[in-house]
Formats: sequence, C-alpha cells, structure tokens
Amino acid sequence: MGYPDHRPRRLRRTPALRAMFRETDLSPDRLVLPLFVTEGEGVRQPIASMPGHARLSVDNLVSECEEAHRAGIGAVILFGIPFLKDARGSEGWSALGIVPRALAAVKRAVPDLTLWADVCLCEYTEHGHCGVLRDGEVDNDATLPLLSRAAVAYAAAGADVVAPSDMMDGRVGAIREALDEADHAKTVIVSYAAKYCSAFYGPFREAAGSAPKSGDRRGYQMDPANAREALLETALDIEEGADVVMVKPALPYLDVLRAVKDEFGVATAAYQVSGEFAMIEAAAEKGWIDRERAVMESLVAIRRAGADAVLTYFARDAARWLA
Repeated sequence: MGYPDHRPRRLRRTPALRAMFRETDLSPDRLVLPLFVTEGEGVRQPIASMPGHARLSVDNLVSECEEAHRAGIGAVILFGIPFLKDARGSEGWSALGIVPRALAAVKRAVPDLTLWADVCLCEYTEHGHCGVLRDGEVDNDATLPLLSRAAVAYAAAGADVVAPSDMMDGRVGAIREALDEADHAKTVIVSYAAKYCSAFYGPFREAAGSAPKSGDRRGYQMDPANAREALLETALDIEEGADVVMVKPALPYLDVLRAVKDEFGVATAAYQVSGEFAMIEAAAEKGWIDRERAVMESLVAIRRAGADAVLTYFARDAARWLA
C-alpha cells in the first residue's frame, strides 16, 4: 500500500489531531531545575554566561523554589558554592554546609517539592577536582567515604534524591550502604552513570567556580568517543543500587541515551547542560533561531531518546509555555 491509499498528513491536519497522536509527551513534572546556592543574605549574583540564572542566597533560593513548585516543575537540584574551600572539600560533606542548610530551608517552605542534591566535591575543593588528590591524581577510594558523608548529610537535611556526579568507581554502592546504615533507605540515588568529559560544561564551571586549577577530568569522566563504555558504567551503577541512571550531556549524546534506555529499561534521566543552554540563548539573542521553538524541540528530542526526567536550565520557561 502506498500513495494515495496512505496519507500520513491526515493526522497532522489540525492541532487536536497532532496532539492526540503525538508519540512523545512533555510536561513540567518531567523537568528538574538546577539552582546554585551560596552564602549570605539577599544575594542574587547574575551568571554572565547563563542569562536568567544567578547564584542565590538561601532566602532567595527559597523564593525560586516556591515559584518552581507553583509552575508545576517536578524537582530542583541544588549545587553549593561555599565561601571556603580546602583540599578535601569539607564544606561539601559538612552537615552545616551550604547545601544542607539550603535543603532544610526549602523543605520547610515547600514540603511537597522534590529536592535533589548533587553529590560531588569539585565546588568545594581548592584544586577544583571531584575528589581527594594524591600525587596529582584523584584518589578514587579515598574519595568514596567523603561522598558518602555528603550524601548522608543531604538526606538528613531533607533531600529526597542524591545524585553523585563525581564518576568515582564504586561510589553508588558506597553511598547506598552509607544511606541505609544512617536510616535513609528511602532516599533515591540518581547516578550520573554516563558522564562525559565534555566541552559543554564551561558556563557551569563559571557559575560554580569549579574549574580544575591544574590538569583536567579525563582521568575519571568518560571519553566522548566511547558508547559501549556507557553501558558498562550504567550496568555497574544499577548493580550497586542506583534507582535512576543519567546521561550527561544530553543533546550530543542522544545515541547513548537511547542505547541506555533500550538496554536496561530502567528509570533514566538526562542533563541538558549549561553549554547546551548557552548555545541556544546566544543564537536566539542574535536572532538566528526562534528561542521558544528551539528550546521545546530540544527538550522533546531528549524525551524522545529515552529520558523520563530532564534536568534543564530552561525548566521555568518550558513550564510556562506548557501551561
């Protein structure tokens, strides 16, 4: 059978028909909004490379979270920016650190909002790497107890989800064990299972002040040339107890996202990272693309490739457009 018997255009003719037979849905409750929290009061420091985003003190963060909840956004994920950094990233795993204090404040103000906490040391170490350094290299096993302490501190403060992004081997198992021993067995682990050493993280590193002072992260983040390795990393994290697995970045790795979803069929997230955000913003500012259409098309593409949840800096705008 072919033309004229088959006319696929019939189902595209009206908005109602297109909506009824659309294969991929997008709704605000699928979105996770990243937010940056810092010390002080009344602080709102705009991030030059990320228009519309800022480093927020806890009071302003609470207001942002209230607004996100009213908009129907599914969750927020917090990244901390401390005043003090040291070799072991102690502010990252201190129960009195900026993220635990922020989590507790938001949980009091917006108890029904799902709170994610990123678990990594790069924002808290003076050298900018994601773990403890030994002879110039990140010591994987010495880092695991610190990540576990951070996860427990965040769970105790009110995090519904902890999301280890450090790419240390064995960190999911270590965190799961620590959470269970601390009576936080209900806390969800979203593992950055396939996190690539990407050029698209640049604006985030400006926002969080987390660029390495020396070297790079190729020794622990994944090589962009590798896809099969992503399946290995994902399998290991699932085996260790991850409840959700994540691919990061999103758009340059849609093939990996689809492979992960097809291979494992588990709950899957993808992170539309700061560089992806900045490219769309810059092109839209130049008038080269339609901003709303580009944003929504990119988010639908990520969902279509297999993401159940999408971490995106466009969450607020997308939720408004979807209302």
